Amino acid sequence: MRKGQYTMQDIANELGISKSTVSRALKNHPDISQDTKDAVHKLAKEKDYQPNSLALSLRHNKSFVLGIIVPEIVHDFFANVISGVQKVAYNEGYNVMICISNESTEQEIVDTKAMFSSRVDGLLISRTKESNDLSHLKSIVNKGVPLVMFDRVSEELNVSKVITDDFQGAYMATEHLIKQGCKNIIHLSGPDNLAIGRNRKNGYLAALKDYNIAVDENMIIPCPKGDLDEGKSTMYDIIDQKIEFDAVFANNDVTAIGAMNAAKEKGLSIPNDVSVIGFGDWRLSQLLDPPLSSIEQSGVDIGVTAAKLLLEQIRAEEKDEDFTPRTEVVESHLIKRGSSIHN
Repeated sequence: MRKGQYTMQDIANELGISKSTVSRALKNHPDISQDTKDAVHKLAKEKDYQPNSLALSLRHNKSFVLGIIVPEIVHDFFANVISGVQKVAYNEGYNVMICISNESTEQEIVDTKAMFSSRVDGLLISRTKESNDLSHLKSIVNKGVPLVMFDRVSEELNVSKVITDDFQGAYMATEHLIKQGCKNIIHLSGPDNLAIGRNRKNGYLAALKDYNIAVDENMIIPCPKGDLDEGKSTMYDIIDQKIEFDAVFANNDVTAIGAMNAAKEKGLSIPNDVSVIGFGDWRLSQLLDPPLSSIEQSGVDIGVTAAKLLLEQIRAEEKDEDFTPRTEVVESHLIKRGSSIHN
């Protein structure tokens, strides 16, 4: 957005009304009271408000294209989300434009601008692990593009969101390990700047508390990259430091697999010496020896839900109807496999 440009959202914020109400007031819609119309027109004149022609074309000259930006596709989860989005979009006559940020904030900004320039009717996004400044997303929302965040979401933006119940999933994972007799459970945690990382850590802590197991902060070990190499090197360090542990709950399956491989290379038996459970139920998890227990996170269901939410908002705004952003939570399930079940 150009410096100094006054937007419809700015008018809405100053008057304490919705953006769709401002839009209808500017068009002298009969459903809007005369007082509201007068206030909107007065403020628009004072601030020299000019409609964004590109935003108007986005709203009224549909491209029938939905955009989606994901951090990666090497993991099954994001590939499944895309499949879910495409399933809904194609049934509704939309095409899908896909960008991959490769966990780079700079690339995410470039991708967001590309989506706007390509005149997508709406955008779905899962932010990168390093994204802290979300001004590029705030900008596209202010320009009138409907936005839905999924999985890696932010409370900074008043947009619809689709998430897994990360807290409950982590609680189930930790509880499962406790019921297998484990008492010294290491948590390989995700990045603290993402809600999913914080919520999964909190679920782990809540389960320990409920089962009267003392929390040891030394047993919570950050793995912000969440990749195989980090999981492997972290487990080497844990074993070399002679930390006493009998189980590992990892923030995601990839980290869990790296940790499990390292433990086996160090001569530990899975699950007899160490039980391991991940999060996400990566497709390869069930092919390991032993197969990895995990929390199923249905990417397809998240994609379907996110696409439906986005289309709902697009249709509401086309009719100048109010749309209130909301958060949808997709249920997760515990998948028990050989990596955590004791004989």
